[in-house]
Amino acid sequence: MGLSPSLHLRQSQSLVMTPQLLQSIRLLQLTRGELEQFIAGEIERNPLLEHEAGGEEPAAAGEPAPRAGAEAMAERLDSSLENLFPDDPGRREAIGPDLSAQWRSAGGNGLATGEAWDLEAVAAAPITLGAHVQEQIAFAFQSPQERLLAQELADGLDEAGYLSVDLAEIAERTGADRPLLDRVLATCQTFDPPGLFARSLAECLALQLKARDRLDPAMQALLSHLDLLARRDFAGLKRLCGVDEEDLVEMLAEIRALDPKPGTAFTRAPADPVVPDVFVRRAAEGGWVVELNQEALPRVLVNQAYYATVSARADQAEKAFLSECLQSANWLVRSLDQRARTILKVAGEIVRRQDAFLLHGVRHLRPLKLRDVAEAIGMHESTVSRVAANKYMMTPRGLFELRYFFTAALAAADGGEAHSAEAVRERIRRLIEAEDAGNVLSDDALVAALREDGIEVARRTVAKYREAMNIPSSVQRRREKKALAGLGA
Repeated sequence: MGLSPSLHLRQSQSLVMTPQLLQSIRLLQLTRGELEQFIAGEIERNPLLEHEAGGEEPAAAGEPAPRAGAEAMAERLDSSLENLFPDDPGRREAIGPDLSAQWRSAGGNGLATGEAWDLEAVAAAPITLGAHVQEQIAFAFQSPQERLLAQELADGLDEAGYLSVDLAEIAERTGADRPLLDRVLATCQTFDPPGLFARSLAECLALQLKARDRLDPAMQALLSHLDLLARRDFAGLKRLCGVDEEDLVEMLAEIRALDPKPGTAFTRAPADPVVPDVFVRRAAEGGWVVELNQEALPRVLVNQAYYATVSARADQAEKAFLSECLQSANWLVRSLDQRARTILKVAGEIVRRQDAFLLHGVRHLRPLKLRDVAEAIGMHESTVSRVAANKYMMTPRGLFELRYFFTAALAAADGGEAHSAEAVRERIRRLIEAEDAGNVLSDDALVAALREDGIEVARRTVAKYREAMNIPSSVQRRREKKALAGLGA
């Protein structure tokens, strides 16, 4: 049988993900901050894209926009100088015109130097943990060798303020004697805030108690058995510490007042505020009004006039580049519009199905699947999943992520309508919060209480929900409630 090359024609169909389609899919799942960064990058790359002016009046031709603000500020400066030097017109005239002229020449952004005034640039920077420790090292040690060892210890601090390096390793690397290194560490452990340079949680708490002059033998015994405290074994702690119930309650109150991570006081990570994508409010005639948050929507325009002006005198290569930029810009604008419409559709369907939750609270949250919303609005389930991720809805009952409304269904005891898993968790939480030291509900008792409310749920499901909410077992809760009865807990 001979082999020879040959040509064949074949027709086939396949689904191809174009770059534009991939971009549209990606835009659906971006958060507001990520979307702003993406658009800023597109505007930097595409000369035909620009931000839509948010209601600002356009500047007159040939005149910079800040001029009107600069003139108004100059007038306020003149008025302030008149109030400041009412009895000394010479002094006012000597200072006033200079300041006004400098402000006008800077366009309202600064003085004659042309530099913008940035308040954040002159504000004091936050003190870091390393800088705070370095200041104390400079005053605590006089010997260069001790100061070098203290620097090595400070370099081994983690964000919580704990010493994360081995002393034997530091001694080997620096050639220092272990007794000297121990003395330097003991001095560093007296730094402010108390608890720094600890090597364990027990040592961190002990340093803070020592600074308060409360590290007695009973406290030392308690810190040596923190595992019993985690298990709420208060009877064992009373026996080991040699104290009665009242003393143990006071000791536990002192432990609660301590800071297990003293170094985090210097970690000031910027808090990103959550901006709702959708607002839900009650309509005057009944029902609900669902509307997009206009402030969270990016406003991007395609500069058609600039395209027409530049392409009229561009060569063939430049026209091809501009045509590609125009196509990309138009696709981005359409994708952003489609993104907003899709979010509104998904949010509207969620509100329609969760009307009882909006009226009566979480106990009336209905079970909902992504497939249910996708079929109702005529979209794919994956599209709804992307929209629900990192999107937030402001309702009369608070701010919720869209994914919050998608919960599993639990069967009803009487065969009626199924219950939402989130509503069942809320019911378990309320039952446990209402119990007292003499009536602590076990998981079996919780199952019976839920069955009385018409919720059919297994014991292992109750235990799983309870552990997910970080609620201890009934035995641990009973010990804790009895031991903390003196504090009203």
